[in-house]
Amino acid sequence: MSIKRLIAITFILICTTAAWVILGASLQMRTALSSDTLGRAVAGVWGPPMTQQHPVVYYLSPGSPNGRHLIQPKQSGVKVALNYEPKKRGLLWYRTYVVDFQGDYTIENPTPITQTIYVKFQLPTADASYNNFSFVLNGKQSTDESKAGEGITEAVTLEAGASAKLTVGYKTRGTDYWGYAFGDATRIRNFQLGMSTDFSEINFPSGTGSATTRNRVKSGWDFTWLYPDVIGAQPVGMNMPNVLNPGPVASRIAYFAPVSLLFFFAVLLIMTVVMGVSLHPVNYFFLASGMFAFQLLFAYLVDLISLNAAFVIAAAVSLLLVSGYLYLAAGSHFARLAAFAQFAYMVLFSYSFFFDGLTGLTITIGAIITLAILMASTARINWSAKFTQGRSPAMPPPISQE
Repeated sequence: MSIKRLIAITFILICTTAAWVILGASLQMRTALSSDTLGRAVAGVWGPPMTQQHPVVYYLSPGSPNGRHLIQPKQSGVKVALNYEPKKRGLLWYRTYVVDFQGDYTIENPTPITQTIYVKFQLPTADASYNNFSFVLNGKQSTDESKAGEGITEAVTLEAGASAKLTVGYKTRGTDYWGYAFGDATRIRNFQLGMSTDFSEINFPSGTGSATTRNRVKSGWDFTWLYPDVIGAQPVGMNMPNVLNPGPVASRIAYFAPVSLLFFFAVLLIMTVVMGVSLHPVNYFFLASGMFAFQLLFAYLVDLISLNAAFVIAAAVSLLLVSGYLYLAAGSHFARLAAFAQFAYMVLFSYSFFFDGLTGLTITIGAIITLAILMASTARINWSAKFTQGRSPAMPPPISQE
């Protein structure tokens, strides 16, 4: 092994790294463009994140701010069904869902005189359609023609201490998140919200209250939030399950691929010394190209097929390229050992990006194991002799003619 050969191999490693950086940057750009254009299209069809507001109930009172005295429903019973239906567009998955909302509220006149009680129900967003919408106050269906963004407002006249029933229902679609908030209400009484999901991965967003009870069912979860008499009640919320996005995964794999190639080349160099196999820098060029083929093929397959299928196909193609080439160049035994090294450093390292938080640990463990194997297998090698092999022996001094 000569110093010139090592320099040539290092140059190949640097050039391949540059190619991976360009590939990773192009994937990031494609993902960003997909997010900007397709994200707006998905939000336009499915709607934005949804937060349903608690009804606003009041009666007119000149001594109150804005001439309105706010009161809370005497009792609230809400039922929500969340059906997760993620949609893939380009290099990204979008966490879309369908929500079926049903709210039953009891409105009471707390004053000692007959009052006209106003009830305003604010829909989550104006950028959504609401199917099977129903707003029934004291048995009368609402005829309010207001737009969704303005909410629905109706009034009912109640005698002192009398109560009315409000029933609201609708079905709509959203993305990422669904929540229920209490607005400016400082005290919530006799509130109950039941939520059923058809997914098992649960994540209560920051700032929301945890469910009072939870039950695991076959398709997902059943949750209940109970607020019998709570001051400063936290809102209720649920994030949709996380989805592994092909674009970010493919770009991270491309950016970290030089680490895999570095380990792979290090093992090959040691194996050539131990086994007496001679590989020219041109051989390393083709091996680097075979490794690069994995990320390149994977980057363009994820647009067309599932993430796991794209990964398996790209890995198999790269393994066949590299192992087949080494079989022809250095024999079956060397090719089998190299295939094992490529599988460990390329396939397993890359697959660790499918699991959040495991990539760094996987690379660290792989580096330590590689170091241990290389140290054990080369401890008795005379490196001075190996690096002087191939040099022309020094010419003896000329024989004196005297």
